[in-house]
Amino acid sequence: MFDRLAELEEKFVTLSESVNDPDVISDQNKWRSLMKEHSDLAPIVECYREYKDTLRDIDEAKEMLDESDDEEMRQLAREELKDSQERLEEVTKTLKVRLLPKDPNDEKNVIVEIRGGAGGDEAALFAASLFRMYGHYAEGQRWKTEILSANENEIGGFKEVVFMIQGKGAYSRLKYESGVHRVQRIPVTESGGRIHTSTVTVAVLPEAEDVDVQIDMNDVRVDVFRSSGNGGQSVNTTDSAVRVTHMPTGIVISCQDEKSQLKNRDKAMKVLRAKLYDLEQEKQRAQMSADRKSQVGSGDRSERIRTYNYPQSRVTDHRVSLTLHKLEAVLDGDLTEIMDTLVTADQARKLGGE
Repeated sequence: MFDRLAELEEKFVTLSESVNDPDVISDQNKWRSLMKEHSDLAPIVECYREYKDTLRDIDEAKEMLDESDDEEMRQLAREELKDSQERLEEVTKTLKVRLLPKDPNDEKNVIVEIRGGAGGDEAALFAASLFRMYGHYAEGQRWKTEILSANENEIGGFKEVVFMIQGKGAYSRLKYESGVHRVQRIPVTESGGRIHTSTVTVAVLPEAEDVDVQIDMNDVRVDVFRSSGNGGQSVNTTDSAVRVTHMPTGIVISCQDEKSQLKNRDKAMKVLRAKLYDLEQEKQRAQMSADRKSQVGSGDRSERIRTYNYPQSRVTDHRVSLTLHKLEAVLDGDLTEIMDTLVTADQARKLGGE
């Protein structure tokens, strides 16, 4: 590991010189590429340098212990040695985490699909609650949210809603949200005060660029039709809604939120591209691991990942056995503690070689 770190530090120094070279700066594409590599290496090199400084502090404290006859100085050296050894342990852990292979999708925008499952109208209402939860979280991160497609019911819920969240590192945080979310609460329509259980399915897909997945338009059928539901004055007056069908996979995407047929078509193609990219990644993951169940945030759409219990104001993430008694705050977008725990558990699993 330390041979590799020495090589990375040497590379970082070379990159530091290159990004300040006038010839490189004049080629903006090359400069941006080198700057990205430089910024990716910076946290690792910074930690490695702290590791080396801490080793030096340990050697100096040991030397002081060996050479000094002054008991007060020896006591000071013992304290410094203890502090430095504890710091070395922490820095070593951080180094190992920073050396873990990065998910190439971590910096991407995401496309999130939320669908009401078991529970009918109650599930649709909770789908709307989750949509607001992710919207508030995104707002707190200064990310942008854009609805791509929505199918509302009569009481303000979503049978299905598809939206994009744009922001640096969006996928790295939200990728653990894929799976079945379960809600336990007393519906407004329930006169007997009984708790009902409903489910909502969430899928988080990294946005795919043209370079990530090639789509043969001969495999795609595009149908246009008239919008229905809320949509402004042009609803039911023009064929602005778009349905895209990818014939080899049978994937169907419908978009009708925009008044422009072209904008609806662009949105539908974004979702299709992300779904095809996800399918390809799923094949690769299946080849790499026969048992993905042990992975935190495996993306298994059928895995029950979290329960939201209204009577007890409780949120439980079943993958990491985390229970929080602050349901209202979580539904208002306070997801940091849950996501930090999931990230830490995922890193621990990878470090353990599971």
